[in-house]
Amino acid sequence: MTTRQRGSLLIAAGCLAFLPYDGSTRAEAADEAPPARSVLKGKDALGDWTTDAPGVRRLITLDDLAAPFDTPSAQNGARMIKRPEGAWPKVPEGFEVTEFATGLREPRVIVRAPNGDAFLSESSAGRIRVLRDKDGDGKPAVNEVFATGLSRPFGIAFYPPGPDPKFVYVGNTDSVVRFPYANGDVKATGPAETIVKDVPSGNERVGGGGHWTRDLEFSSDGKILFVSVGSRSNVDDDKSEIRRADILAFDPDGKNERPYATGIRNPVGLARHPHTGQLWTSVNERDGLGDHLVPDYITHVEEGGFYGWPWYYIGDHQDPRHKGKHAELKGRTIVPDVLLQSHSASLDLTFYDGDKFPAEYHDHIFAAEHGSWNRARRTGYKVIRVPVVNGRATGEYEDFMVGFVTPKGDVWGRPVGVATAADGSLLVTDDGSGTVWRVAHVGKK
Repeated sequence: MTTRQRGSLLIAAGCLAFLPYDGSTRAEAADEAPPARSVLKGKDALGDWTTDAPGVRRLITLDDLAAPFDTPSAQNGARMIKRPEGAWPKVPEGFEVTEFATGLREPRVIVRAPNGDAFLSESSAGRIRVLRDKDGDGKPAVNEVFATGLSRPFGIAFYPPGPDPKFVYVGNTDSVVRFPYANGDVKATGPAETIVKDVPSGNERVGGGGHWTRDLEFSSDGKILFVSVGSRSNVDDDKSEIRRADILAFDPDGKNERPYATGIRNPVGLARHPHTGQLWTSVNERDGLGDHLVPDYITHVEEGGFYGWPWYYIGDHQDPRHKGKHAELKGRTIVPDVLLQSHSASLDLTFYDGDKFPAEYHDHIFAAEHGSWNRARRTGYKVIRVPVVNGRATGEYEDFMVGFVTPKGDVWGRPVGVATAADGSLLVTDDGSGTVWRVAHVGKK
């Protein structure tokens, strides 16, 4: 008999189980509270898009979790329309939204290069684009395609970390590649070099499928390359989920694969705290249990941590579709730091590391909520702010950028990526309208 460990699953004598984790903890509450402001709690916090507005704060706790199948499982995908005349994203007072770039083809992740350029993945076009605002007018004077011929690219990361990278890494749906890079390059100066050739694929044609986005992040010291891999299914626990629903770790050359954290249904976005170096992720949780289950979440990532999928969710709540399975894992599931409205489809996230927003925003998380389909009344379709104090989330979050849903419930914009620009503004990608939005702090008028 042989035992083979691959990623987040252990296969031995026909038994399939996630590797256990001993010592789960939830981040303790921060010592400093966010600025005094009313917070929606309980059922009020669950809400829907009609309760969204800049500055609305929500706190969802374990006590607010609904019972499974408390409501029917909905099929309510976004009805996408062209942006109506006069429609515009809404942000808190003192901020202003402008178009940074438009006419893009499925803009997804956006990251700031060390020299200040914005690198953008256009996933369906299979390319990476470079945008540069040279004169500070809030528009890119340089708009160039850096590389093409990629396979649904998503994540982008520069290596080594620091001011003088030598490579830019790109997360294809089925591999990780890198290009030679020097500060200021707007065109790849060499071909793609495959670093990880067999990332579990989101491409049905090659035996993959399911969640296809692969985000990338390096550890502060550059010794670890993190790759996010979502599940193939909603809640299956068969062999198709090997090396999936986890965050994988590699050496920078793509060798020495190991699971870093497991039981994470779809860890779409990865980000590193600018001071502590702690890895964070934003997660799409499972569907089919009703309008208010299971909350999506944002959390710091524990090395060796187990986050429940598919047998448990948000701590020791067992998924009724796996009743009685893996009782040995009860008590080992980490409770995430910040619970979000269920089915919001939380995608990319970033820490604000600029100096142009008010002090209360510094080092806080901004996260893009792409929007629900498995909910009778919509959630998501917005950008949220997650207060983080002394490296720890307070547990609540705030609506920051809303307005992508019409009064009739139609949708014209869907946020995906967020990045702090070189000038201290916030860049937000929107694959619904093919736009990169720029949010600047202009002060009260």
